[in-house]
Amino acid sequence: MPIDETAFRALLADVAAEAADLNDLLGPLTHAQWRTPTPAEGWNIHDQVVHLAYFDDIAALGFTDPAALTRRVADLLATGDDWVDQINVERADLEPERTLAWFTTSRRCVVETLAAAGPASRTPWFGPPMSAASSATARLMETWAHGQDIRDALGVKTVATDRVRHICHLGVLTRGFSFQVRGVEAPTTDIRVELTAPGGDTWVWGPADAEQRVVGTALDFSLLVTQRRHLADTALTGTPGAAQEWLAVAQAFAGNAGTGRRAGQFDRSTGE
Repeated sequence: MPIDETAFRALLADVAAEAADLNDLLGPLTHAQWRTPTPAEGWNIHDQVVHLAYFDDIAALGFTDPAALTRRVADLLATGDDWVDQINVERADLEPERTLAWFTTSRRCVVETLAAAGPASRTPWFGPPMSAASSATARLMETWAHGQDIRDALGVKTVATDRVRHICHLGVLTRGFSFQVRGVEAPTTDIRVELTAPGGDTWVWGPADAEQRVVGTALDFSLLVTQRRHLADTALTGTPGAAQEWLAVAQAFAGNAGTGRRAGQFDRSTGE
């Protein structure tokens, strides 16, 4: 169901706020720190920010010139399976100050473009077309997830905000996709998801009488569905059966099946 204009404006404010928090983290970094390797194999902090800025730009392009975006997607995919990495390699020499300025500008542009388009407008994408509301949620999720890689690289503790609710919601919506991308038929069993929000409230999805359940913190669930933590490094629990099967493959982002993080790579999340 499409969200209304008020909810959409609140979502866009969260998209902007997530980027602002990341900017605050990036601003004081030295040039050497921008080259710090992150948990994403082969990617340093600079690569993470280039990725965000680039995809902000092409997300905005889809709502201003859909035909141009369709051509851009075809050109990118034609360069080979490593086309995402190529984007970073081609911009490896971009100065950190210019990279951060690019991200700041691209985020402002995509937020303004989505606001003008309205929540129900649609854009072509790398997979199925998506609405402006879905695009905004994806931009927030990407910013948070790649920001997590940067925080991990710098040893900065993650402090969750209620903005992770958007990521949790996306994680629930993409349950079927998580199986599909692996060529596996998704269980159709109802699953109740009960997550403790950063502020202490409980966020729920699914019918109250569902036998299959996922329980834990919103932070752990966000880390899992963005594949920034292995299930073993969270305190999430799932009922044996469909719930546990889902947690083992959960993936909220588009593209091929992600490799995620290995078990024991990080201390278990506290959900704070």
